[in-house]
Amino acid sequence: MREELLDASKKLVEKALSEGYDEAAALLQQRRTVMVKLANSEPSVIQRWKDLVLNLYLVKNKKILVITLSPKTLSEVEKTIKELIDVADKLYESPFYAPLPEPGEPVKLDLVDKKLLEKIEDPSEIVERMIETAHREKIDYVAGMVKLSYNEKALATSKDASFYEDSTSIQAYLRAFAGEDGSGQWSIGSRRLNLEKIEEMASIAARYAVDSRNRISIEPGVYDIVLSPMVAGNLLRLVGMMASAFMAFMGMSMFMNKKPGDKVGSEKLTLIDDAVNPELPGSTGFDDEGVATYSKPIIEKGVFKTMLHNSKTAAKMGVKSTGNAGWISPRPWNLVVEEGSYSLDELVGEVKKGILVTNNWYTRLQNYVEGIFSTITRDALFLIENGRIVKPIEKIRIADTLLRLLSNIDALGRERYDIWWWEVEIPTRTPYILVRQIHTSKHTI
Repeated sequence: MREELLDASKKLVEKALSEGYDEAAALLQQRRTVMVKLANSEPSVIQRWKDLVLNLYLVKNKKILVITLSPKTLSEVEKTIKELIDVADKLYESPFYAPLPEPGEPVKLDLVDKKLLEKIEDPSEIVERMIETAHREKIDYVAGMVKLSYNEKALATSKDASFYEDSTSIQAYLRAFAGEDGSGQWSIGSRRLNLEKIEEMASIAARYAVDSRNRISIEPGVYDIVLSPMVAGNLLRLVGMMASAFMAFMGMSMFMNKKPGDKVGSEKLTLIDDAVNPELPGSTGFDDEGVATYSKPIIEKGVFKTMLHNSKTAAKMGVKSTGNAGWISPRPWNLVVEEGSYSLDELVGEVKKGILVTNNWYTRLQNYVEGIFSTITRDALFLIENGRIVKPIEKIRIADTLLRLLSNIDALGRERYDIWWWEVEIPTRTPYILVRQIHTSKHTI
């Protein structure tokens, strides 16, 4: 489909210019996907689909239109382009307008795994491995999901960008249940199929389910907390999102009053937007404007290093694009945390009074500028006393600020995990992280 997609995207740009638009970009994506859902330790739903998604960027007199369509035919799109010219005339000039950039030379990445591509036709071995591995532990049943995709994308712009890239990806999670209250969950996201990593995911989920049975309640308070990669990934996605210059302009970022060089966290924390890592499922060689991507630190040894830009936010601030477009808002591609030197047992051994949190959800920001957040723990949760895990405990709410959390990071694990599921929307590679003196409260009011 390479030539077909490239040709179609170019024709759409040409059509837009012929209809009177000043600038245009077309990003066509065709995806072939299989998803298997699990319930009661069996496949419950198997879905296959092939879809075409078109993103169009249109400019008329510095007025910007961005639309997303799932067309059946490209002739439908051409009709829409013509009709939208009247809409464009009624819009206000965008305060963020900047001309589309001249295209750079995209980074050539090998993002297709032939083994994974084959499994799209028959994912049964992956599913069987997940279920069988989990049941090596004394669990009752598992639920979860595995999704395999092959994605092709073609970008054309009125600045003569014409780029194509194809990729594979796997996204999976498994939740295991044991007894009346034992549960554990783990996830994986990658461009490569590694059956050993799939088994590791299932084993971790099952082991946490078994170990978290017979929970006790504890009083909320201030605790040292060991964040699992599942939880670290969920919270760091907020940090990555706030590193977008557009979010800062909108007053929705704790970095809006910061500048590169300001200290925002512990010197033990380095957080990277790793755009060109061929193993991680957010990787790409070019952004939505045709600018070449590259990896860069967002936070380096606790110091804020990079605000993420597209051409518009870059022009506003008098800097260069960082290759993170988003036609409206720049965003990180993958988040990677540099590892530390501790094993998980050693991290636990550093805690006198604390909690090991393995999973969370319902993360909410009460104040974006101050980074005030809360999140509810779920699945396995453990009380730590004097360097030892002593009891599984009932869920609590973590309620603090992101800046405090980043500043109080005291140690990081040496083993990292690739996490990607619906609570960790940005693919994230991170170890377990020990954070000191974090506030908790009851999970219900």
